[in-house]
Amino acid sequence: MYLYSLTLQQSTGILCAINGNFSGTKTPEIVVARGKILELLRPESSGKIESVLSTDIFGAIRSLAQFRLTGSQKDYIVVGSDSGRIVILEYNPSRNVFDKVHQETFGKSGCRRIVPGQYLAVDPKGRAVMIGACEKQKLVYVLNRDTAARLTISSPLEAHKSHTIVYSICGVDCGFDNPIFAAIELDYSEADQDSTGQAASEAQKQLTFYELDLGLNHVSRKWSEPVDNGANMLVTVPGGGDGPSGVLVCAENFVIYKNQGHPDVRAVIPRRLDLPAERGVLIVSAATHRQKSLFFFLLQTEYGDIFKVTLEHDNEHVSELKIKYFDTIPVSASMCVLKSGYLFAASEFGNHALYQFQAIGADPDVEASSATLMETEEGFQPVFFQPRGLKNLVRIEQVESLMPIMDMKISNLFEEEAPQIFTLCGRGPRSSLRILRPGLAVSEMAVSQLPGVPSAVWTVKKNLNDEFDAYIVVSFNNATLVLSIGETVEEVSDSGFLDTTPSLAVSLIGDDSLMQVHPSGIRHIREDGRINEWRTPGKRTIVKVGSNRLQVVIALSGGELIYFEVDMTGQLMEVEKHEMSGDVACLDIAPVPEGRQRSRFLAVGSYDNTVRILSLDPDDCMQILSVQSVSSPPESLLFLEVQASVGGEDGADHPASLFLNAGLQNGVLFRTVVDMVTGQLSDSRSRFLGLRPPKLFSVVVGGRAAMLCLSSRPWLGYIHRGCFLLTPLSYETLEYAASFSSDQCVEGVVSVAGNALRVFTIEKLGETFNETAIPLRYTPRKFVLQPKRRLLVIIESDQGAFTAEEREAAKKECFEAAGMGENGNGNVDQMENGDDENKDDPLSDEQYGYPKAESDKWVSCIRVLDPRTGNTTCLLELQDSEAAFSVCTVNFHDKEYGTLLAVGTAKGLQFWPKRSIGAGYIHIYRFLEDGKSLELLHKTQVEGVPLALCQFQGRLLAGIGNVLRLYDLGKKRLLRKCENKLFPNSIVSIHTYRDRIYVGDIQESFHFCKYRRDENQLYIFADDCVPRWVTASHHIDFDTVAGADKFGNVYFVRLPQDVSDEIEEDPTGGKIKWEQGRLNGAPNKVEEIVQFHVGDVVTSMQKASLVPGGGECIIYGTVMGSLGALLAFTSRDDVDFFSHLEMHMRQEHPPLCGRDHMAFRSAYFPVKDVIDGDLCEQFPTLPLDLQRKIADELDRTPGEILKKLEEIRNRIV
Repeated sequence: MYLYSLTLQQSTGILCAINGNFSGTKTPEIVVARGKILELLRPESSGKIESVLSTDIFGAIRSLAQFRLTGSQKDYIVVGSDSGRIVILEYNPSRNVFDKVHQETFGKSGCRRIVPGQYLAVDPKGRAVMIGACEKQKLVYVLNRDTAARLTISSPLEAHKSHTIVYSICGVDCGFDNPIFAAIELDYSEADQDSTGQAASEAQKQLTFYELDLGLNHVSRKWSEPVDNGANMLVTVPGGGDGPSGVLVCAENFVIYKNQGHPDVRAVIPRRLDLPAERGVLIVSAATHRQKSLFFFLLQTEYGDIFKVTLEHDNEHVSELKIKYFDTIPVSASMCVLKSGYLFAASEFGNHALYQFQAIGADPDVEASSATLMETEEGFQPVFFQPRGLKNLVRIEQVESLMPIMDMKISNLFEEEAPQIFTLCGRGPRSSLRILRPGLAVSEMAVSQLPGVPSAVWTVKKNLNDEFDAYIVVSFNNATLVLSIGETVEEVSDSGFLDTTPSLAVSLIGDDSLMQVHPSGIRHIREDGRINEWRTPGKRTIVKVGSNRLQVVIALSGGELIYFEVDMTGQLMEVEKHEMSGDVACLDIAPVPEGRQRSRFLAVGSYDNTVRILSLDPDDCMQILSVQSVSSPPESLLFLEVQASVGGEDGADHPASLFLNAGLQNGVLFRTVVDMVTGQLSDSRSRFLGLRPPKLFSVVVGGRAAMLCLSSRPWLGYIHRGCFLLTPLSYETLEYAASFSSDQCVEGVVSVAGNALRVFTIEKLGETFNETAIPLRYTPRKFVLQPKRRLLVIIESDQGAFTAEEREAAKKECFEAAGMGENGNGNVDQMENGDDENKDDPLSDEQYGYPKAESDKWVSCIRVLDPRTGNTTCLLELQDSEAAFSVCTVNFHDKEYGTLLAVGTAKGLQFWPKRSIGAGYIHIYRFLEDGKSLELLHKTQVEGVPLALCQFQGRLLAGIGNVLRLYDLGKKRLLRKCENKLFPNSIVSIHTYRDRIYVGDIQESFHFCKYRRDENQLYIFADDCVPRWVTASHHIDFDTVAGADKFGNVYFVRLPQDVSDEIEEDPTGGKIKWEQGRLNGAPNKVEEIVQFHVGDVVTSMQKASLVPGGGECIIYGTVMGSLGALLAFTSRDDVDFFSHLEMHMRQEHPPLCGRDHMAFRSAYFPVKDVIDGDLCEQFPTLPLDLQRKIADELDRTPGEILKKLEEIRNRIV
């Protein structure tokens, strides 16, 4: 079995972010690391965030930093990854790629303790960079320029110290003196020797300064001083004339200013009133804002509160350090303050946000200062504050993020063409259920009802040079309606159009006159109001029309074509007639090329299943240049011209080309390339779009011509980053459309469907999915679908939080204390459905997180949700620190209650100091009110946490710790029927098929079991010989299971065919019963048939087909919020082609950050029988000569390779 792996949705979580001017212009930009993806974002002045470039580096990005050489205008990017190499990148705006400037190897690959890459620090003047490991090693590279002003890098200078753990490093700003780097270190050499543990408890963290002597070219330890043991982060303080230099040490509960030869300046971090006393406050992210005269720091705590830190100083000496409460936003992994007055917060979980500064915290607020620090017997006096709504910041944009995907199911609950992907995302109060649909998001601008059912719509400008459209013309089956576009859209009657007849086409002709084609003639309306009419000869009527700005071709009933051209005076002149052999099905004329007077090509579709290209040149007018036969009569034709591009924003070089698109009556879109000289057709591709014949229209998207195809759902064909993408729109079925431009809506589409006129715009090009989010209360764990009733049942649980009633009571108390009385929002339902009324609630949980409780307190709920309306029909909160961990629906033998819901819970679960549990339970609920609400039948106490539940032959299988147990339904509780205690650790997944049970163990991969009903026994007959920490699993077929482990690998195991047959043909069962395995293992072993390192922990897998008529593939979701697919190849030729392409791509285009591609995909186990589609899809971004070189090796043309890549992608999504 060979698989093709393809990422459908890139990781949406962000691990670290840096800001700077990477393209050398004044606009601030952000570079973010999303696991193995490096992406460049550009916030527009409007507040929208545009993704400029995103590259897969096939490695793990661990740290990012940016630096600028003195006097230059451009920032470079330093990447610390798992490749054992330091890589310096430069963004190249002309080709839209990251160029590798330097790559220096210093160690082994992989994330190791002593190999640098975890920490990066840059000298603020851009003269040196330090790259550090978690332990022992730190290397310093000196950066400089050569005579041609290119960046140079020195060989590494060592700053190692053995037996030392490093917590954080940063550059110290000391102007143009020798560069200094600061590090928080902990020496464990004594603790290693001392077995009593005395030395370990007395170990003390140190703040160490390392000086790089540029003259001697060597690094020395300059200064070291003890620092709080809670110290976790360093922030550079501006120096060199702009400030006092030194560093801020962020420690538990304190921020301390330190510098060599300067006394400590310490201030306490204000804490929330409702925080339990034993919990400290740590700083998790920081950002610095510098201007000529002032600087301040924004520090964010682990609870999301941001504090503004300022220093009172006279040049070298710091007299006071102030910490003032600034605002509260969700906890972020990185914050960036941009020069343009924005704050970009890359959230740890959930959506990222862009905030605008309203103020910089000048108003009085809760403030702690080093001057007012009070020491008492218990320690330092804390300062308290109460969180409030945003005052200094305002959120203007968010970037969707699915991180982390906790569970995922794919099902067509809405009865649309393609199934929907339901994902549980996020953590705590910011968690959500997100419904992903393949397709682009559409935002509707206006919908207005029309007096009848329209058949077509067009928009026209009055003059070629106008920016916006002047009229919308709507045709009905017996009339034409003309609407003028201004501040509002109103009907007009003086436009010169004939309104008593339906229209076939309306367009701008010449430079400034309008043309209306109706069944009995052509009406030409000149700019000064004169009207010329051309009438059809005899009784014949016009059936089809094709036109561009200077040419018109009409087809009369019977198949006669008449060709008109606009002459020098702007008149429409008849040029040529031509009889076709039968009726014409559709027509189109190619757009007029720049600088020409006419286009050369006319395409004519006939009912004899052909498309002909005719010449419009005066020399060979109406001669047939080429014929293409198609599978069904064409319904609609469209020429799409692609302008030449060399690099630039879309990042690929391709010559100008002309595509002919045909929508056929069987619902297929047929695309082919027209040779711009001879008119010959080549390189044709077809794709099934839907059950209705596609109608094709030209629209403008992203400043370029694109194609809108209206089948049973709308599709958009457009060029994005050099690739042609054909993506569905998430919108209802449309009849007819035209591109629309007005001052309110610059790039829109106007369309008709039913009796309504709709105006919409298409957002977020290049996305694969668009999403609808429904807010949840706690961290979602798992969910089940009820396909018959189309409802979801979700279990949610959180550790260390208060229940809803306790939170309400505390809130009420707080309001009363604040004198607000009862009018605070006491309504829980409102909060649940996320109404906007809560936006002003001074304590909205979504923004502040829940108040913290003791760690053995759990809150949990079971929710029944209707995904179509987004309403929660039932919400049960569990009491007494009980938390739900597993859920399944089960039909027991006695059909008394029909389908029941089983939920596995644990009470008082604690993970530290060691894992302990009060009790485990299995709850059984019955569905009432047609599945909309739940009623508890009974709950059964068990001895461990039931982490896996599954229905099996009318009974319930439960994995409780290392016991697999079969239960039946009793009146008061569940009844044990059978059990097997031979599993190694803890059961985390159960799948069943016929009489086989596939059990996933938390650290020992899969066990294949068989239940023998006559003996009432469960036997383990096969297991895996590789220890795998299973995080996700899915049953593929009778002998095969797919799994994923916590190290980011996806693998398939299969029972050998002979073993499988033997077990099925064993009539007495004696063979399984008495056969002993070695070392307590099972007698048979499964074989690993597929192995692939995804590079991200996979949390859920499912088998599904996302395309009507496409192949079934395994879809997986990961912690970082990405979705990927594994598609099985059907032919050996495809396997050979793609494995050779992958091999050439590995050689010619190695990954950006120096990791070897083969080594990355085999990070834990050698990659087996999986071809990396993400690498193959980088082919169109290569320079043209490299594309040709690879294509020659494969005996293909670059076009054929692109066609293969497009075909296989279309089979998946």
